Amino acid sequence: MNDLPAIRFERVVKYLGGRRVLDRVDFEVHRGEIFVIVGSSGSGKSVTLRHMVRLLTPDEGEVWVGDECVSRARGAQLARIRDRFGVLFQGAALLQWMTVYDNVALPLREKTSLTEEDIEQRVMGQLRLLGLEDAVDKYPADLSGGMQKRVALARAVILNPAIILYDEPTSGLDPVTSRRIDDLILSMSRRYGLTSVVVTHDLHSALAIGDRIALIHQGRILEINTPAQFLRSENEVVRAFLDAQYITRRGAWETEVDSETRPNS
Repeated sequence: MNDLPAIRFERVVKYLGGRRVLDRVDFEVHRGEIFVIVGSSGSGKSVTLRHMVRLLTPDEGEVWVGDECVSRARGAQLARIRDRFGVLFQGAALLQWMTVYDNVALPLREKTSLTEEDIEQRVMGQLRLLGLEDAVDKYPADLSGGMQKRVALARAVILNPAIILYDEPTSGLDPVTSRRIDDLILSMSRRYGLTSVVVTHDLHSALAIGDRIALIHQGRILEINTPAQFLRSENEVVRAFLDAQYITRRGAWETEVDSETRPNS
């Protein structure tokens, strides 16, 4: 069982609103890796992610988590599979009427029989790890976007999941805060030996954290490769995606900077 991939998609097809959003999607996520799915808006990234925890069910094909088919699971089996996951939602999804402490403590109170003393020890340890110990009594509305993402990450890992899903973790954040979130994803993955699946349109983030990067385009996986190999791809769609984020080509702004800084001859 330990040799099985953490997650496996087998020819998954999904229709939404009469449109084929996923088109025979096949891939595997290896245990312990950071697997990043990139693509433009509407390409099928988040739809793919939702299939992993059965928020959506394939119209064709199957999704496997370890040796269990999550797309056919029901009842207690589905609940058990979902317990393997922690999820960091795009908008953090913190409960606005709860403090930071109570947001992070909530999964422990709902899913375990720990005493409040044990819960406090677990929660405060996690908050200290993420530099949030001074925010325990604050409410989400009092926090910056980056701090909200850190609180959501603390909540996502508090039950020690084997797999964590990140839906656009740097969306809406400034570049400096985005890179801090990247660092947290890397450090949490390594510290806990997590399998991580990250959905993002931020290719800079994908290249910084990914062990492998998958590009989804019009519902199909066009390329899966390491960051170095991804950058060298000859696929036209991949090249266009790289160029659009100024990964491989020089923009007009660079030409202007060069002309301003070049010594007069």
